[in-house]
Amino acid sequence: MGEKKVYTVQPLKEYLSTQEIAGPLMLVEGVEGVKYEELAEIELPSGEIRRGRVLEVHKDRALLQLFEGATGIDVPSSRVRFLGRGVELGVSREMLGRVFDGQGRPIDDGPEIIPEERRDINGSPINPYARDYPNEFIQTGISCIDGLNTLVRGQKLPIFSGSGLPHQQMAAQIARQANVLSSGEGFSVVFAAMGITFEEAQYFIDDFRRTGAIDRAVLFMNLANDPAIERISTPRMALTAAEYLAYEMDMHVLVILTDMTNYCEALREISAARKEIPGRRGYPGYLYTDLSSIYERAGRIKDRRGSITQIPILTMPEDDKTHPIADLTGYITEGQIILSRAMHKKGIYPPVDVMQSLSRLKDKGIGEGKTRKDHADVFNQLFSGYARGKEAQELAVILGEAALSDIDRVFFKFADEFERRYIAQGDHEDRGVFETLDLGWRLLAALPKAELKRIRPEYLDEFLPKFLTTS
Repeated sequence: MGEKKVYTVQPLKEYLSTQEIAGPLMLVEGVEGVKYEELAEIELPSGEIRRGRVLEVHKDRALLQLFEGATGIDVPSSRVRFLGRGVELGVSREMLGRVFDGQGRPIDDGPEIIPEERRDINGSPINPYARDYPNEFIQTGISCIDGLNTLVRGQKLPIFSGSGLPHQQMAAQIARQANVLSSGEGFSVVFAAMGITFEEAQYFIDDFRRTGAIDRAVLFMNLANDPAIERISTPRMALTAAEYLAYEMDMHVLVILTDMTNYCEALREISAARKEIPGRRGYPGYLYTDLSSIYERAGRIKDRRGSITQIPILTMPEDDKTHPIADLTGYITEGQIILSRAMHKKGIYPPVDVMQSLSRLKDKGIGEGKTRKDHADVFNQLFSGYARGKEAQELAVILGEAALSDIDRVFFKFADEFERRYIAQGDHEDRGVFETLDLGWRLLAALPKAELKRIRPEYLDEFLPKFLTTS
């Protein structure tokens, strides 16, 4: 008989060579074999264990970013162990219906997840050759998105908001209502909140539970008083869970990330602590690359049934669309839904500025077999009519309504009706896409037929008569 082999696990090497702590950063000297992004444990004299991540390695020095902060750490007597792996998330189908913190730990009083596998949260980039083109409609139940700026499966469509606007309410509504029209397809929502208050977090959790949406959702909650480094990992945790559900469980996954502005502020805070040379408005020069590493994890892969669609939500400081966060997000993603403070003051929910909003892939997800054959013509005509009505309203402000022609007055009224009946809807009102299209026809029926120049004559003959008496 052969000699039996005995395998031994080498204990992790411990270091008592911490040289300095500055804010959330810790410098350890005399280290060997340490790698970038590697996890570390810091054991305090009391036995408390804290975690950190390697930000920089230079010769025998490693710079750590602490997850729980440095308060109470005694420099000479704290032991540092490097774990030889990066930040990982244990993934399983059992994650559906659960609530986690920004580090992937359950916070809903439920049992620990038994992972089917553990995955590095930084993921792997999708080979561009393996990507499939987004071309399937996702219904959000919100008319100004489904009808005018359609969301397509595999797309990245951000919502640009401002402080005090109801983007959180809108995020919860989309998470509740979103689905694909194809029957029998698995659909789930991964919801990641970064830097929000306890009250906001409780609002989301309660809303998901009350409506039953939590049964198909995975929630990651990072609160405003949680460490900045945790805020950096939260969207990556969410996307790692989404990738597992999409590409292993064959589900269509909608990932909602709110608020990306808080994420970028955390990135700026860490960059300043590392004394990096700042870029625009103090944000690090690699902000574009960092945001790309999050947004580009959305998409479809050839020969895979599942997909990841992203709706990042960000608040524009001072409602400035040229702010670096909004500016760079617009470059990376395929359009934007812009919330308007003026619409919000009118009492319109959702306060979407449809003239400035855009979905660059909207024409790929609509039409016969996807929504309805008249969809493209209807949204073109609605856009045209609304734009002309807003021009008439601006003219009336300058010259007075008496200066408007009869047709200008028709479009003036159309713009008001469009905002009141089409854009505005209840925060628990789930409109199907066919209901949205029919509503568009009802509004267009109030316009002279000769003005409906963007709709094909055969569609006018087929659809318009149904709504002439009901408009």
